[in-house]
Amino acid sequence: MPISTELTPLRFLQRSAEIHPDKLAIVDGPRRLTFADFARMANRMARSLQALGIVPGDRVAFLTGNGAEMVVAHFGVPLAGAVLVALNTRLGREEINGICGHAGTTVLVTDTDPFVNTLKSEAPPGVRVVVLAPSIDGGDAPMFDIAGDALRWSEFQALGSDDPLPWEIADERSLIAINYTSGTTGQPKGAMYDHRGAYLNSIGQIYHQGFTPHSVYLWTLPMFHCNGWCSVWASTAAHATQVCLRAVRDHLIWEAFTTEGITHLCGSPTVLRTICDAPQASRLDHPLTVTTAGAPPSPTTIARFLDLGVQVNHVYGLTETYGPYSICELQPTWEPLDRHARSLLQARQGVGMLTAERLRVVRTIGWDTLVDVPADGETLGEIVMRGNTVMAGYYRDQEATDEAFRGGWFHSGDLGVMHPDGYVELLDRAKDIIISGGESISSIEVEHAILSHSAVMDVAVVGIPDDRWGEVPKAFVVPKDDLTLSAREIIEHVRDRIAHFKAPREVEFLAALPRTETGKVRKNVLREREWAMCRSRIRG
Repeated sequence: MPISTELTPLRFLQRSAEIHPDKLAIVDGPRRLTFADFARMANRMARSLQALGIVPGDRVAFLTGNGAEMVVAHFGVPLAGAVLVALNTRLGREEINGICGHAGTTVLVTDTDPFVNTLKSEAPPGVRVVVLAPSIDGGDAPMFDIAGDALRWSEFQALGSDDPLPWEIADERSLIAINYTSGTTGQPKGAMYDHRGAYLNSIGQIYHQGFTPHSVYLWTLPMFHCNGWCSVWASTAAHATQVCLRAVRDHLIWEAFTTEGITHLCGSPTVLRTICDAPQASRLDHPLTVTTAGAPPSPTTIARFLDLGVQVNHVYGLTETYGPYSICELQPTWEPLDRHARSLLQARQGVGMLTAERLRVVRTIGWDTLVDVPADGETLGEIVMRGNTVMAGYYRDQEATDEAFRGGWFHSGDLGVMHPDGYVELLDRAKDIIISGGESISSIEVEHAILSHSAVMDVAVVGIPDDRWGEVPKAFVVPKDDLTLSAREIIEHVRDRIAHFKAPREVEFLAALPRTETGKVRKNVLREREWAMCRSRIRG
């Protein structure tokens, strides 16, 4: 009878340390760690957690930036049998404490100095705080005071030993991580990732991002966001080198391209614009693959990267799908097209990844009957997905889980169309579609038209109240430095490209757009402000 083993990303580090013990695994400032160092640190972390009383199933939170310890935590925490809760470093302490309380975390590791003392005094009962010094040389000289019985990192490490732990688990359906949603319209929900899903999504990332032992991956994406889209596990599995970047700055990124020979990175369209708008931007002399998601990238941005000689992988997913679920797989027939036509095709969300199931675009009848919309590229429906790389559910929230999985498929809340070639295109979040005079307007389509203007850095479009049409589009535009724009110029630019009724009726210029901690534009803030002003005018 065949004997199988449980799937787990832990095996990735075990294998890399066995095969390439002396190969460079992690770069964190001046620190250079081999795979043997990496595995040793993970084992020591696991033993230290056990010494603090961590038992299988316990939740361990990390509130740290993109550093070596955060990479190691993705293996050290599950090696102890615990569940990693990677916290968004941009959250306030009330939000952090709320998540820690909901997750029931028992250990919190942090290097976020403004919160250390207040976290210790306000953290939910039973939470032990470990302070990781944020010094760039990796030493243990804190840049802030440590209150109460919080442990310094060196004290935490001294609790453990180097006695090896087995790189295996008893049940691949056990949790490896809980990732909390951004909570822009309500309380954050904890998406549960199991070892099997993390393993399979990582395999998909290796294939679609093209990781090899020669790859050098730059961490511009926060590691706390969907566990870095599983790239922390995928890079390790491929024996690639991971270069930690603690702040997304254009000069630091371009410097890393040269000094470290970066071959891969992931980031939102905002990060991509930061890269291609940098003064240093020039055509690279070595291959670079950039994987982007978080919002549909504008065809303009994709075209600019093609000019830089950079391959752009456009992927789509959510916190609930371990990050990327689908990819806009390039087709040979696109090669002869001009860069504009090709970039329009590459801006679509595409097809399910190797380890995912296909995407569907459906309309829901009743509670749970799903009917596919025609594959005509026009009929709007909700994007749904299922499979091994979809979360196990929301932690301690059965009602939300049942709602999300109506009809046996995960409901994304994203609206899109299915093209005749089987490729899905996202048009908007359900709540962001603008209904003007009975016509549906995709805010994303309008944003892409505005972003094609050479003087525009960033934009968000929302629906605002209108006495005649119900609502009409309004654009919030962030111009590039030292460039001037007028509202009329933006409106005419859009009208030259798409239907006139889709053009914004109003344009407001801002220094920056309000964003969530994961970089998504908070359109709800902009929308609510406009509707509140309308209500005030009515009352007045």
